[in-house]
Amino acid sequence: MNEMNNNIASLARIDLNLFRVFVAIYKEKNLTRASEQLFLSQPAVSHALARLRDHFNDPLFVRDGHGVVPSPLAKRLWPTIEQSLQLMQQAIQSTHDFQPARDLTHLTIAMNDEYEWIYLPYIIQHLTQFNPNLQLNSVRIDRKNLRHELSTGKIDFAIDVEHSVEESINYECFSKDKFVVISRNQHPLLSSAELTKEIYLEAKHITVSSRPTGRVFEDFFLSKQGIKRTISFRCQQYETAIKLITQTDHLLTIPQRQIAYFKDDYPQLKVHPLPIDIDGYQMNLYWDRQKSDEHQIAWCKMQLLKIMSNLNC
Repeated sequence: MNEMNNNIASLARIDLNLFRVFVAIYKEKNLTRASEQLFLSQPAVSHALARLRDHFNDPLFVRDGHGVVPSPLAKRLWPTIEQSLQLMQQAIQSTHDFQPARDLTHLTIAMNDEYEWIYLPYIIQHLTQFNPNLQLNSVRIDRKNLRHELSTGKIDFAIDVEHSVEESINYECFSKDKFVVISRNQHPLLSSAELTKEIYLEAKHITVSSRPTGRVFEDFFLSKQGIKRTISFRCQQYETAIKLITQTDHLLTIPQRQIAYFKDDYPQLKVHPLPIDIDGYQMNLYWDRQKSDEHQIAWCKMQLLKIMSNLNC
């Protein structure tokens, strides 16, 4: 009985917000990044850590290079503290229904520049019906740090091509598409012939990617068949590439959904089926697995998938 009373008294003396600091430091392994995640100053985080160290009579986190590493005690505490905070969050959320007009105030979605202009207007138009004062941020996707940005709440969702992700990330198909090829009507290789595989490989190409180096998505599939194209120019935006196509004798391999938005504005362009049998591609919606049951994440996921379903009709 005395041990139980001592445990209750010990819990009563500690600020439960300190455990949020513990979780942030454990995940980030860096006090500065933990303070950014918590929207606190670094001195405030350092002070909270000092209180935790005093309470547990243990350093908890030890400096290592530019960051910190958990002590053996911190490693033992981690699973219980993380699970307890999740249960508390679920208990708080269960006390009220999610009301977008009241609860949906901020949302951050990461996506590629090439698709922002297609998806974002529809997302804003749809979600602001529920809350006209919604602050919605679209940011460039960072695949290398996707898990970190989703888990820390820096972003709520990501919209990106299908790729392998860590188990802590959930995803669902957002849309599917296939590649086509565009050229100008007066392209010398195509003035009196259909686009064949031989012509496709003989021609020079333009590609689109926001990344400075590395293969673009369609070349990943082409390389599986041992096919390598001659790429002359690399652009960040599809519209830039399309304008170049109207002025040069290059080809552009482009998602069908992309060219559908430009076709009427560029009558001098011709759309060809891709003469090489490769898979189309899939865009996925990504979010943090541990947040799947949070009301806002669950509601927004349903709405985002609904938007895309309507666009595909």
